[in-house]
Amino acid sequence: MDTRKFLNVWSRKLHRWGAVATLVPLAFIIGAGLLLQVKKQLTWVQPATMRGESSGEPAIAFAELLDVVRGVPEAEVVSWDDIDRVDVQPGRGMAKVLSANSWEVQVDLATGEVLQVAYRRSDLIESLHDGSFFGDFAKLGVFLPTGVVLLGLWATGVYLWVLPYLARARGRRVRAARAQASEAP
Repeated sequence: MDTRKFLNVWSRKLHRWGAVATLVPLAFIIGAGLLLQVKKQLTWVQPATMRGESSGEPAIAFAELLDVVRGVPEAEVVSWDDIDRVDVQPGRGMAKVLSANSWEVQVDLATGEVLQVAYRRSDLIESLHDGSFFGDFAKLGVFLPTGVVLLGLWATGVYLWVLPYLARARGRRVRAARAQASEAP
């Protein structure tokens, strides 16, 4: 079997079976990826970022910030152990406090007023996107190989797309060589 035919046959087989083998993980990767692309536009995915009264140096301390968040029942915060992270944005005059149960509390850094309380789904969607939601085995044993197969699908897809152009160019060269050979004395 010549190299061209071998590449043609195996590219088609790999493309077909790679698509089938990665069907379910790719659905998670693509679906979650699309939601992450528009997370700033969809408040269902990630709450909109509010603005505090002033920008610059915060007027409240972290201890006061913790007290404010404790007063928000949805956050279920008792201590710092119940907080996943704090995103302080002095330029916007606010801090986003993400509780361990995925509720986000935005607090004005000048007044200590709660600007917004909303459920944040972007971290869950990101864990679905990279497979970590299902554990390390799924992330490294299923989603990583799916990414590698996806790269292969892309490569074989490009080859299969270019193949007709290569065949036409080869046909033109063969016809030109035959025409030139028939014109020779």
